[in-house]
Amino acid sequence: MSKTITTLNLSAPARPAENARSAEGSRQEHWAEARSVFPIYLALAKQLEIQIPFPQAERILPEKAELALFTKIQSWLDSMDQQVLVHQLRHLLQTTTLNASEAGLRALIQRHVRKPAKTNTDRDKVDFLLVQYFALCAPAKIYHKQIELEDAAQVMKPVLGAVDTKPLAWCEPLEKMILSLREFRSLRDMLKTHFIEQGRKVKETAGSMFYEPSSLLAFIRFNFLIRRTLIELMHADLIAIRSGLSLLHSGGVRIIDCHHFGLSSAEPIAKIQEIADEWKQPFQKEYTERSVNETFEKLLALRTDVERALERIAPKEAGSLVPLGPGVPARATSQKAATEQTAAKTKPQAATSLDFEGCLEQIWEQLIATPPTRGRSMTTVKIGSARILMSSWEVTAFVSEDGPSAEDLRRAVVARALVTAATEAAKETGNATALGSALSVARIEVSRLQERVDVAKQAKDTEAAVNLGISTKRLLSALDEAEKL
Repeated sequence: MSKTITTLNLSAPARPAENARSAEGSRQEHWAEARSVFPIYLALAKQLEIQIPFPQAERILPEKAELALFTKIQSWLDSMDQQVLVHQLRHLLQTTTLNASEAGLRALIQRHVRKPAKTNTDRDKVDFLLVQYFALCAPAKIYHKQIELEDAAQVMKPVLGAVDTKPLAWCEPLEKMILSLREFRSLRDMLKTHFIEQGRKVKETAGSMFYEPSSLLAFIRFNFLIRRTLIELMHADLIAIRSGLSLLHSGGVRIIDCHHFGLSSAEPIAKIQEIADEWKQPFQKEYTERSVNETFEKLLALRTDVERALERIAPKEAGSLVPLGPGVPARATSQKAATEQTAAKTKPQAATSLDFEGCLEQIWEQLIATPPTRGRSMTTVKIGSARILMSSWEVTAFVSEDGPSAEDLRRAVVARALVTAATEAAKETGNATALGSALSVARIEVSRLQERVDVAKQAKDTEAAVNLGISTKRLLSALDEAEKL
């Protein structure tokens, strides 16, 4: 008995010390997380004009914090979580370089997932942040494939850990909707489905199961694919509108009837062109199925007005229209003519004969012809049979910025495009002649870009270092894919 008591008495004093060390370790872990998300919360406070209770000199947090500072920071972060809505967080991350911080996004996700009591707002923030993380960290080679759960699991491993990718029975409605996405050819097809609302209902009925890693994986894949499809279809309609406006202008038309869109029956072509060029995707503000549908219905109404105007000049343009045979309506004829004329102007050069300057010119022409919507995080150009996904900062480097950093980004995109186009051509034809040349160019660019990233870091140019680093990573991913052939 005495031995047992002695043993207990000896071990008892050690427990408070162990608990203290454990508490200190946990506090330091939470402090590191707070330091990662603090810049995002500062930016949110400035954007929303919320008072920041820290003077400028105290906004660079130390590596270790006294308990008083730790408590003060955590209390402020908690209060910000209660005030900030998901669409406000979305707007900040999709329009600033804060979205390019893998560590910041990961810490923000973990902060919200770890909350013991989560609101619907917390759930929607987690839902959004996980897709943002996927979009940032996914290798370029999977952006245009039919993404599977295994692909999402690999990208999300730093956040979710190893996840079982076996499909969950209660997530089957998401899988059915994903299969249907492949069949859509226009926004109107998409809008008939009510997929946004259906996806939300699945999320709401999940309850606490939503936070299971396998469930999160299913929603990441669904959300990314549905948004990618919406964006691609939206830009297809915008391209058709801009092509139609170009044909109308060439035909001497200066005003058109835009009553379907909600304007007058005599709107200047220049004004409609400006509307089309500045069209914004409906994801920057708080959105529901209704608000998204209304925005896209407006776009479809504008396309209707442009196509009706094209029908009126169709007889004048008979020489340039392609006869489609009996039974085909004039609207289809004019639309086909617009599409074919635009395609003739932008017909891509064969990948086998594409050089660096030619590729740069093609990318630039496509971006100028169909300017991306401001605030959009992804833009696609086509080189040969390959589709090249460009980040917002890469697009900016082509269309509105100059200087060493912009030049580096342009070269990174062109090298990636050359490798991707040559890879696709080799797969289609079995001829890898152009691939060897593209790989040589790309390897030189990788070495150069890695040096430029180091230079940017030394110059404390964080934005340039982050952007160049991500673009270099995507080039390396394209190289890795090509070298497997």
